[in-house]
Formats: sequence, structure tokens, C-alpha cells
Amino acid sequence: QVQVVESGGGLVQPGGSLRLSCAASGLTFSFDIYTMSWYRQAPGKERELVAYIGRSTNYKDSVKGRFTISRDNAKNTVSLQMNSLKPEDTAVYYCYIRDGDTDYWGQGTQVTVSS
Repeated sequence: QVQVVESGGGLVQPGGSLRLSCAASGLTFSFDIYTMSWYRQAPGKERELVAYIGRSTNYKDSVKGRFTISRDNAKNTVSLQMNSLKPEDTAVYYCYIRDGDTDYWGQGTQVTVSS
């Protein structure tokens, strides 16, 4: 059974940094062939794609230059390094993977950017 588990959220002041991690297990195929994504959902807003990494990487415009997504295929993990954080980055961040016809989401990790 596929499991996706995030870690690393917390409270940080504007301009600060956080690193989120996501570990995936129980996958059908080798981890390295999967595209891994980070989404976020702020209160009262829809869930949005922040970044993904597969054969290439891509970022939401508002996080370009501040966030970096990376993966460790030996450990089946994907990370999101978030620098220069802004209050508008406050949200629950989710790790996402699609295995076959099924979407898998982590439980989410809260990121709060506030002074």
C-alpha cells in the first residue's frame, strides 16, 4: 500500500526558511520514475500546485527563485527548500504522487509565516 508522509512544517518569520520532506513507500515501480509534486492549500482557497520534479522541474510563478524542489531516489524522498518566506506562503503543504490510476496525498504539514 502506498504511503506518503510529509514532515518539516512549522512557524517562521517573514524572510526565513523551512525545508519540507516527503517520504514515499509501497510504490508499484521504482521511485525514480515517478513525478513528485508539492501542493499547498491556504484557508478559504483551493489547493494549488507549488512545484513538481520528474524529468524536469517546474514551479508556481510566485515561488520561483525562492523555493527549490529536489529528490533523493536512494531514499525515496522529495524535499522542498523554501527561502525568503512570505506571509502569503502560509498554507498546509501536501506531497502528491500518482501511482497507476490512483492519486496519493500525504496528510499535510502546516507552514505559517508570521512575525
